[in-house]
Amino acid sequence: MSVTGRFVALVALGVVPIIAFGRTPGTAGTVLGLWLLLVLGAGTLDLTLAGSPRSLSLTRSLPARVRLGETVTSDLYLTNTGSRRLRAIVRDGWQPSAGAGNNRTPVLIPPGERRLVSLRLAPSRRGERRVNQVTVRSNGPLGLWARQATLECPGRLRVLPPFNARKHLPSRITRLKELDGRTSLLVRGQGTEFDSLREYVRGDDVRSIDWRATARRDDVMVRTWRPERDRRVVILIDSGRTSAARIDDEPRLDTAFEASLLLAALASRAGDHVDFIAYDRRVRGRVQGAQGAELLSRMVDAMAVIDSELIEMDWSAVPGQVRAVTSQRALVVLVTSIDAAGASTALLSMLPQLTRRHTVVVASVTDPTTLLASWQRGNREEIYRAAAAERAMLDVARVSAAIRLQGADVVTASPADLPPALADRYIALKAAGLL
Repeated sequence: MSVTGRFVALVALGVVPIIAFGRTPGTAGTVLGLWLLLVLGAGTLDLTLAGSPRSLSLTRSLPARVRLGETVTSDLYLTNTGSRRLRAIVRDGWQPSAGAGNNRTPVLIPPGERRLVSLRLAPSRRGERRVNQVTVRSNGPLGLWARQATLECPGRLRVLPPFNARKHLPSRITRLKELDGRTSLLVRGQGTEFDSLREYVRGDDVRSIDWRATARRDDVMVRTWRPERDRRVVILIDSGRTSAARIDDEPRLDTAFEASLLLAALASRAGDHVDFIAYDRRVRGRVQGAQGAELLSRMVDAMAVIDSELIEMDWSAVPGQVRAVTSQRALVVLVTSIDAAGASTALLSMLPQLTRRHTVVVASVTDPTTLLASWQRGNREEIYRAAAAERAMLDVARVSAAIRLQGADVVTASPADLPPALADRYIALKAAGLL
């Protein structure tokens, strides 16, 4: 049971009869008692006539998944199985990060009828957004007292990474087609395979002309080449404590997901096999043996429930994780942080084990505000800040140089630029025949 504001106002109105009839001694207490009895009787009658919220039967209709940044509708069906008309306010108990907004909805349900309560959800975080209970407050016809009950009606919505980097995919696929010999612009790289012959067009490399085929025909013929396919790409994301830092109002982990999804989509279109691992001291997510649309679908599903863990990354176990995925030579992409030399010691000591067998790329997001701070030197405070920014950039440069000495490649960029930069490095390696 709950008391409404109307009941409180009605009790307060008891001051009026006390002032009007309570001037004689002892009369004020009598008048107040009679007024309270009258109000309590009205409240009891109102509560008796209110429909029972427990007579409601609830069912929920909800999409299984939604991308972060998109909206979705949650439909809640309420069926009145009781014998009284139900005047109620329904509150659907979603988590705040589900973005339900004002989730209190008034309903009027006659006996035996059903009503729909639709709620617009705009999630603000990826992951599993859950709802377990629905609170129903049934008001009586006088609006004085109300019956309230909390009913079970579980629901779950998985919020996937937004994959905003997919806007870079068409241009990178075009560059892959150029490597594959399917456009008039032809790029020949080491480790490429002969594909077919076609007529010469302006812009082709004259070194690709096949003179024997040209002699057999009237037209000049050129060889087309394609990069080797069916290579292995292993993407390993560091989900340790450094991935929780926010760079340009986005967690490092989310930037790593964006870069991984773009690289996976590109490598899958190139005919390579992609495996994904999120790891710190144990595997937080793994995707193996998927291709095409299934690959991205399984990756975003796995990424949706992965959060940064406030523990140190165990780099010594990374070679074993890669061996568990493939025994063949592969492109191993490590998405982590290389901000400080001391924090990167374990990474540097592990790299030779990988570079002996694989082509390794270390990708790290950089803070664009650090570069901006290094330019601003208008006063003493800005000069100190610029000095700190310069030191931070020198640390990144030192660690990057050490990684290259170990035989790996390095890609560093801002959150918006890291996904396309990593995709470009993959294409460059593909063109050079290093995969």
